[in-house]
Amino acid sequence: MNRELFINVNPTEVSIALCEDKVLVELNKEQCQTGFAVGDIYLGRVRKIMPGLNAAFVNIGHEKDAFIHYLDLGSHFMSLDKVVSSRTGGKRPLKVEGVKLDEPLPKEGRIGDFLKVGQSIMVQISKEAISTKGPRLTAEISLAGRNVVLVPFSNKVYVSTKIRSNTEKRRLRKVAQEVLPDNYGVIIRTAASEATDSDIMQDILSLIERWNKSLGAISKSEVPARLMSEMSRVNTIIRDSLNDTFSQIMVDDETLYNDIRGYVHAIKPDMERLVKLYKGKVPLFENFDVAKQIKSLFAKYVSLRRGAYLIVEHTEAMHVIDVNSGNRTKAEDDQEQTALEVNLAAATEIARQLRLRDMGGIVIVDFIDMRKAVSRQTLYQEMQKLMAPDKAKHTILPLSKFGLMQITRQRVRPIAVENTADLCPTCHGSGKVEPTILLEKKIEEQVQMLAKEGCRYVHLRVSPYIATYLRHGWWSLRRRWSYKYKLRIKVTADSSIGMIDVHYLDKRGEKLVDR
Repeated sequence: MNRELFINVNPTEVSIALCEDKVLVELNKEQCQTGFAVGDIYLGRVRKIMPGLNAAFVNIGHEKDAFIHYLDLGSHFMSLDKVVSSRTGGKRPLKVEGVKLDEPLPKEGRIGDFLKVGQSIMVQISKEAISTKGPRLTAEISLAGRNVVLVPFSNKVYVSTKIRSNTEKRRLRKVAQEVLPDNYGVIIRTAASEATDSDIMQDILSLIERWNKSLGAISKSEVPARLMSEMSRVNTIIRDSLNDTFSQIMVDDETLYNDIRGYVHAIKPDMERLVKLYKGKVPLFENFDVAKQIKSLFAKYVSLRRGAYLIVEHTEAMHVIDVNSGNRTKAEDDQEQTALEVNLAAATEIARQLRLRDMGGIVIVDFIDMRKAVSRQTLYQEMQKLMAPDKAKHTILPLSKFGLMQITRQRVRPIAVENTADLCPTCHGSGKVEPTILLEKKIEEQVQMLAKEGCRYVHLRVSPYIATYLRHGWWSLRRRWSYKYKLRIKVTADSSIGMIDVHYLDKRGEKLVDR
């Protein structure tokens, strides 16, 4: 398998596309400087106790109060609260190593017995705000590194179940126990099996240092406050995914390129050469055929080979996928075999779409009916196999007697289709498109104004339709304006731009006009 990571940076967000064998399998969008990301640690204040839900609402600075359930307090909440209280009440600050761990919280307890309104509480975001709901919180705080996950207020060392060798498990446990202070535990990740002892030790020590910095920030912060920010989504993906199957990591922003290169050098120096700075004139996603795949990503109808297709519907309660054979007919095959082939092809695309759209919650798939139990079992096993690489927690149930497959998938971030919703780039939400002749006049007026301001070079980035219009003929509009206003005009076609949108850029690619 050949994996490639493409990172496109613009002023408002960073788009991260992961491709496997040239096929887009994951698309992530990270808003610039928005905060409130999964993994961030906050000092919040309890706003309201909800006995009926056995939960509380906590103010962490988000426009909507965050939600924490009693079971999300974690078994060692009292020990955590003891450390936090020592740093917010002007007392002598306690360290995790020196704390005597309290008894674990009872599973059947009530949240009102442990939290009160106005109390300061240290929490971590476990799910981002989705739709009308605020972030979901946990007080069972953990810090993820490349090889381990650090768990304060625990003395246990867990090893990933994907590591099968008992010898390797013993090695990893021994390495962790040698460096871990009292009251710290770790979960050893699968990637640690390829790491050296010194790499694992360094990973643990760096996570402990980050945790201590978070504790140190409590006494200096006013509630609510962010104590520690999870690393960028880009570095998180690289941390969790980087292995020998990667062939390149392409970035089109020099600042982020240097950041990623430094991070890769720190965790896997021999793969630093894979990080490359893209300097092409054609947009990054256009050049590597990612933009075309993104445009078809959120369509209601998803085409499969040989005429079959999917219909994908999103609702507040669940996501529904209908499998249709379309005009797929083969005279030499019986109906059962045809249905199985279409369903298997659909299962492959469904597993990809779940990752691409980042669909969470309940997913109902209506496959084509199959009479034979062996066919239904084959489809069920294939779906399990296809979903295995998905890092989001998921559960798949066998087909019901109605031919429906139920899938639950962990919802951590808002569904990608919501993140990418925007105003129409052509009409900007007005529903009206101005005639080309008026657009021509508007562009010329803008070029004339730039010429009066002393500009001698203008780069027009426009849709292919407008680019053809401006460059048509020997004595084209571009040549006429260049001669008339005594400046050089370059026209570039960009299919990612709205049909009548125009971007005015200078030689360095910076905007000359805001709109």
